Amino acid sequence: MDEWPRLERIASYQFGAGAGPALFADRTALSITRSKSGRPRQIHGPAGRLVTLGGDGRFTLGLAGGRRLRDELVAPASRVVVGEESDPFVREGRNAFAKFVREADPSIREGDEVLIVRKDDTLVGVGRAELPATAMDDFETGMAVAVREGAEE
Repeated sequence: MDEWPRLERIASYQFGAGAGPALFADRTALSITRSKSGRPRQIHGPAGRLVTLGGDGRFTLGLAGGRRLRDELVAPASRVVVGEESDPFVREGRNAFAKFVREADPSIREGDEVLIVRKDDTLVGVGRAELPATAMDDFETGMAVAVREGAEE
């Protein structure tokens, strides 16, 4: 049974139109690791882990997947823009705080997987939003994004 169409639908639902084909282009170069029950767990490409399919049926992003989404999705989709002062910390895998968020995709909700970028759309990390976009813009304290993986320079 071909499971790629289902995985693409999940990605496009979660990240927006076009995300599924962007994440899973060139399927011959992709590999899937599976749980003991045979369920898809992680999907890897030549550049590393693209996504992990959680028990809740949603993907968590790897840095390689974040790069593919950044290249395909039109800004500001799924993006949290941080200031330059936050850049080195996010790259180290440290969390992004609300006071350093410059803008965010208005559709981001708490718990969403997001791309953390600089103003020039350079990817500095991927993670899980801890606040909705409106709160990221309004708050001066608190964690905005729990960084899952920081991007090396």
